[in-house]
Amino acid sequence: MLTKNIKTASVLLLLTLFLGCTDKLDVAPDQSILEEVALDSDENVKKVLLGAYDIISDEFFYGGVYQLFSELLGKKNEIRWAGTFNQPGEVYNKSILATNDFVSSLWLQGYEAINVANNVLGALEVVNEDDRAHVEGQALFVRALVHFELVKLFGKPYSAGNVTSNLGVPIALTPTRGIDEQSYIPRSTVAQVYERILDDLIAAEEKLDNTNNFAIAQKTAAAAILSRVYLQMEDYTRARDAAHRAITYGQFSVETSYAKTFNNGKTSPSSADVATTDGIFQAPVSAQDGFNVMHTYWSITAYGARAGDVEVLDNHLSLYNQTTDGNGAFLDDRLALFYRGEGNDIGTGAWRSGKWRFLNSNLSIVRLSEMYLTRAECNARLNTNVGASPLSDVNYVYTRHTRLPALVAVDLNKILFERKLELAHEGQAIHDLKRQKLAVDGIAFDHVDLLLPIPQREIDASNNVIVQN
Repeated sequence: MLTKNIKTASVLLLLTLFLGCTDKLDVAPDQSILEEVALDSDENVKKVLLGAYDIISDEFFYGGVYQLFSELLGKKNEIRWAGTFNQPGEVYNKSILATNDFVSSLWLQGYEAINVANNVLGALEVVNEDDRAHVEGQALFVRALVHFELVKLFGKPYSAGNVTSNLGVPIALTPTRGIDEQSYIPRSTVAQVYERILDDLIAAEEKLDNTNNFAIAQKTAAAAILSRVYLQMEDYTRARDAAHRAITYGQFSVETSYAKTFNNGKTSPSSADVATTDGIFQAPVSAQDGFNVMHTYWSITAYGARAGDVEVLDNHLSLYNQTTDGNGAFLDDRLALFYRGEGNDIGTGAWRSGKWRFLNSNLSIVRLSEMYLTRAECNARLNTNVGASPLSDVNYVYTRHTRLPALVAVDLNKILFERKLELAHEGQAIHDLKRQKLAVDGIAFDHVDLLLPIPQREIDASNNVIVQN
């Protein structure tokens, strides 16, 4: 489990400068330790590496804001932003200011993590030789993962075409330890960003093993994210094969109870055992450490959150099978997980996502269930049966997460529909809509209104080397 002392260690051990720094950041903070001290030993490099994971699990990245924004950019007729914060409200209304400080913080934390990863990659010679490949693989994984998430939010989707001219995000490959003219990196094209992501992830999967827990990279996580990357690129053969590898590595299993997949703090055992949760890569949260702002904005005051900022609308709930058992409980456990307000929230009558009800719960970034659905989709598109038939893969997830009879047939539309219900409100909404080239609230999938703006402070600090969307 990543703890606050690791976060502190990463700050003290490494002067983490980032893209778009102002002149005030040219001077090392009083408490920072110089590079030759921070990265002078195997132990220190590994501590700094853990700091990168801590950064991406922070509030404005995988601690919840990234997932929240990905959902708010999705269709307004299925969820509603009822909160008082302007920053998420701008995202929900598709009218985002370049001065939105939530967006700025997301960008900042992303490049901070990339910079830490680059520092680790630059200090591999002091890492114990037996561990060197694994440490390198983890740093490459973090760098690729963050570039991928940023390019999806700040750059036009791969499905829009023109990937060699549409702008993505700056590619940061070397540590930033001081600010000069070379520090201002322009935005690369979407194609260039994806090429770098693939290079890093392919190398990471090769170098990693499956002995680590869910909170840091392992071979399964690299394959799973590679599958997502290829899916965004509409490279269905490689997306299928990467998902198949993530499944057949055998490190995780699909939870037989949908409710138990969420609101838990379980850790995954080593590769010697089968995990009891399908969370391949998670942002850990405990009473001692971690951020879960999905709870903050999606849950209610009865569970220690705000007053229910995100409401789930009937248009979404009506998508599920409404069949009930003799006690009136829904047989579709995914539907049964939603709940109406309790305590002070009763009067609103709004529905809430039960995935984020409790605070001290890990946030799954990618789940094994998704890999089965990805393999099913790609096999259906390619008319293949790698690993299993599309029907078998969909039913493998469906019969574990509902009490309904197994499906007798599936086509591509049904697979995509089941994917939507299975992954609802986990941070994939806008990305699946864009890759399927579906309009969002009457806005074309490739329109700039569905992108986050480049933070204005980054443009100003870079002397306009970084250009706006």
